[in-house]
Amino acid sequence: MKLCIVTHKIKKGDGQGRVNYEVTQEAIRRGHHLTLLASEVAPELEDNSQVNWISIPVKSYPTEFVRNFIFAQKSADWLHQNRSDIDLVKINGAINMAAADVNAVHFVHSSWLRSPVHISRNRRDLYGFYQWLFTAFNARWEKQAFQKAQIVVAVSEKVAQELVNIGVPRSHIRVIVNGVDLEEFTPGESNRQKLGLPENVTLALFAGDIRTPRKNLDTVLHALAKVPDLHLAVVGHIEGSPFPQLAASLGLSDRVHFIGFRRDIPEIMRAVDLFVFPSRYEACSLVLLEALSSGLPVITATATGGAELVTSECGIVLSNSDDIEALAVALMSLVSDRPLMQQMSQAARSVAEQHSWTTMAQTYVDLFEELSKNAEHRSYTDLSPSTRPITLPFGATGAN
Repeated sequence: MKLCIVTHKIKKGDGQGRVNYEVTQEAIRRGHHLTLLASEVAPELEDNSQVNWISIPVKSYPTEFVRNFIFAQKSADWLHQNRSDIDLVKINGAINMAAADVNAVHFVHSSWLRSPVHISRNRRDLYGFYQWLFTAFNARWEKQAFQKAQIVVAVSEKVAQELVNIGVPRSHIRVIVNGVDLEEFTPGESNRQKLGLPENVTLALFAGDIRTPRKNLDTVLHALAKVPDLHLAVVGHIEGSPFPQLAASLGLSDRVHFIGFRRDIPEIMRAVDLFVFPSRYEACSLVLLEALSSGLPVITATATGGAELVTSECGIVLSNSDDIEALAVALMSLVSDRPLMQQMSQAARSVAEQHSWTTMAQTYVDLFEELSKNAEHRSYTDLSPSTRPITLPFGATGAN
């Protein structure tokens, strides 16, 4: 099969880029040939004889909006000229208006635009207007892109529902949850002192962008004020964040440890006791799976994509991200019951083991191969007078 993947990055160290990297590696393992329309790819892919990288450089352009527009235009032009040489095209979201066999959706801009924590509702300035404009245009483009795809892959059940809400037939949607590195994120012990964390205390972890209210650290801090025996480590850029001041105003300076942006997240996760992340809006959180893989009991909320993975055996899912009392009760129920946290830790790891990068990549390539076989069968029967419509997997129908 000749497979084309259209995305900005295909490499480790980038959320969507890592997904496409793993899918690419699995396709290579199965002997398929790939064309990658991307701005960046991992060095090992550049030198692979099964890979043809069509570089689309956009880094020199001034804003993400312009970079995305240029990328979409150039990648669409290439596909228009070369589509007949490709068996199957995988595109990511509204990155390109060309027809895709598979469109993998990591984020639904239409839903984000309606969110009460959208940046434009908190920033009434030029930057807020830019964010509104960026989201609004992507919301319009993504609907067109999804309508052209045979199969739309949602990275969580939350995203699947958001797709249905904007008119994508449920029969055209397949949910494939993002993966996790089970070797990098694994249960164990770390030296808290070396990591700059307090010793001999029960320690929760919060990780995310703490410069905006979207990740919901404010609710976590207010709940923490009601749980006196718990400390909190916060990973995220401190500059420009209002939350150190909020923690101080709540009398939490001794129990909340802002340790800045970090790349040693696996080590930090092995050093803490639980993970708390009741985000107000999340399509699918990789950090949630990373916490589960590290054997951490998880407290999250239904607004967080991927929360459907958190069962009662491995964590607690709040129905309302902003419910301070419910979050405080959840935290207290774990802090006061060490055996329960140990049981949840084992269950968390078991859940994560079902969602390795390898499993995710195999599921994608299985889908590609099934679609390709259906297309071949359709082309063959079209030559016969007895031609009849072929139903594609998961209820999707029709050709490009």
